[in-house]
Amino acid sequence: MKYFLSILISAVLLSCNSSDKIPDVSNIKIDLNTQRFEQGVFAPDSVNSTPLIDKLQAKFPNFTKTFVFDILRADPKWPNDTIANYVWQFANDKLYKSVYDSSQLLFKDFMPYQKEIKNAFQFCKYYFPAYNVPHNVLTFIGPVDGTSIGITDEAIVIGLQHYLGKDYSLYKTSLVQDTYPQYITNNFEASYIAVNVMKQVILDIYPEKLEDKSLVQQMVEKGKRLYVLSKLLPHKEENKLIGYTAVQLKDCYEHERNIWDLFAQNNLLQSVDDNVIKNYIGESPKTQELGDESPGNIGSFAGWQIVKKYLQKYPETSLQKLMATDADTIFQDAKYKP
Repeated sequence: MKYFLSILISAVLLSCNSSDKIPDVSNIKIDLNTQRFEQGVFAPDSVNSTPLIDKLQAKFPNFTKTFVFDILRADPKWPNDTIANYVWQFANDKLYKSVYDSSQLLFKDFMPYQKEIKNAFQFCKYYFPAYNVPHNVLTFIGPVDGTSIGITDEAIVIGLQHYLGKDYSLYKTSLVQDTYPQYITNNFEASYIAVNVMKQVILDIYPEKLEDKSLVQQMVEKGKRLYVLSKLLPHKEENKLIGYTAVQLKDCYEHERNIWDLFAQNNLLQSVDDNVIKNYIGESPKTQELGDESPGNIGSFAGWQIVKKYLQKYPETSLQKLMATDADTIFQDAKYKP
């Protein structure tokens, strides 16, 4: 097996993620507004616990409950004054005040990100007209070891604590690294906001069901989602859709045959062993057999190429039809062999 090489990035890979004709969605109307929940939490007048939570509930009646109990993980059994004080302590924590200050510098103007999300929702309505697109984006600051993207009845919610740049000093500490090691925090960049939002939207439309599926079935299922993501974000660099660096993706294409041989020649494709599958699907720092410079999640890359091959043969397949097509059918009909 050849080792991955560090080679120059072509301008083609940096431009956009697909050579297919991009549909004109400019006439699809999407109403999208951004609300800055974190500014209410960390407001300068947040000096008393009860008025703080009362103000949040008055302005954000639905999300405040989600924030307190799901994001901050307060115990619903606590008395109201204890819950109010718990939120106040978070708002006045020196560490999180620093995170808030950094976020307000970086995201002083959130409009560029709102525009990118809005454009992605236009493509979403084009391909999935029945989907009820959220009308609000709501930003917040939450625990750095928590989650950062979700969909509520109220909005797409975005935790800015995970988008401060891969070199942000807090990401180097054990507080973060114990939950999100460096190969994950390398993608804690603002340019991933729309990508992660649309991944969540795809999950909302098509909840993932991977139980009892073989490795190749899971590869194809992941590939289907990456292909849909590329259609919702057609102007986004392809490497960011899968979470690779541009060099890593370039190397994957250069060594596509070697990647496929890893699965085919080692009889891995039909494996249902969870320990085998997790080596090739999902977040990981590298693919051991392919060398230290290789990315993880290499099974999803291969599955993506299988889906592309299938759609070359059946170009009239809609995204809805693609997602409804059995993974084995896609694999067999694609006859993928790089």
